[in-house]
Parts: sequence; structure tokens; C-alpha cells
Amino acid sequence: MTAKTHEQRRDYEKGVLFESELDPDPIRQFQHWLADAEAANLLEPGAMVLATATAAGEPSARVVLLRHSGPDGFWFFTNYDSRKGRELAANPAASLVFYWDQLERQVRIEGNVERLPDAESDAYFQTRPRASQLSAWASPQSDVVTTRDALEARLSAVETRFGDGEIPRPANWGGYRVMPAAIEFWQGRQSRLHDRIRYRRDAQGAWIRERLAP
Repeated sequence: MTAKTHEQRRDYEKGVLFESELDPDPIRQFQHWLADAEAANLLEPGAMVLATATAAGEPSARVVLLRHSGPDGFWFFTNYDSRKGRELAANPAASLVFYWDQLERQVRIEGNVERLPDAESDAYFQTRPRASQLSAWASPQSDVVTTRDALEARLSAVETRFGDGEIPRPANWGGYRVMPAAIEFWQGRQSRLHDRIRYRRDAQGAWIRERLAP
């Protein structure tokens, strides 16, 4: 049976978005909304869609986890040799999307991307669970693997290599930060007349706030 998605409609009525209630700094405003999502006990409130593109403009998207937000950008960590890593090397720009269904809210972030310093990546890697550290060594992310057994054999080899000792960060694994040029806040409203407020930087780098039609 084909789902009739066009019939699956609902009105959004959990909030409103007025300019007078927003923080003048969009990063602080994002942090307020993230705190709301955490307080609502949502599953993975830091989950975000990361969209990248090749140098030719061919897009791809996937869900990753936000690990930090602040004036120094929105951080995530991954394998530099993965598809997203290769695309960011060729085209260092990205878009992030957070969608908090139970709050009827969405945030879109666009900006340039740069690698974090090795010291930041080293520090974060040491906070990861040991099993995740081992997986970072074992997985040739985005490459074709013959079987699940082959992947688990790579993990066993890594476990033998490191034993009970400290596991260093792989050279091809680390962090990125998205430095926002635009951040849009979306609040669902009734009759699809949603609230959309976008912050974007002017020529001097100051934030401009404007309302967009839904």
C-alpha cells in the first residue's frame, strides 16, 4: 500500500516567533532553542543533517551529531577520508539542519567549513568511549567493504594492536567547524503561515535580522 502523504496533515500550534523575543546574537538564540530541546527530553537533540557538495555541485546529506556551538562555530567530528570529508576538502561550505518535531521548530545554518586544530581533535577523541575510539581506527568510512565479517576482523586487529593501552587519535579523523554566514529559525504556525526569522551577516560582519515569508 502506498502511503498517502498528501493526506497526512496537521496544524502547528505549539509556539510563535516574534523578533522582540529573540536574542540579537543568533548563536545564543540557537543555544536557547537547543536547551529547550534537551529539556523536552527529545531523542538526540544535537542530531543535525549535514549537507555538503562536490566541487561540481553534486549534493549529499547525512545526520551527524553536534559536539559544540559558540562564537567559534558549530563543531562535528568524522573521518577526513569519508565522503563528507572529501567533499569538504574540495568545496569547504556546508548547510546544517536541526529539526525538533515535538517543538515544531527547525534551524538552518549555512557557512564555510574549516578543520579544527589537531589539539582540539585530540582532546575530543580522548573523551570518546573506548569502543568508539577503536571503531574510528577500524572503519575505512565510506569505502566499500566485502562483508560485515571483514569489518569485524579489522576491529579485532585493532583491539589486538592497542591491547589495554591508550588509543591515539587516527591522523585521518578529527573535527570540523561550520562558521555561520546565515542562521534561520523556523517555528511552525497554523495554516502553514509559519514564522521564519533569518540572521545574516552584512558587509561589516554584523548580524542583520529579517523575517521571511513561509
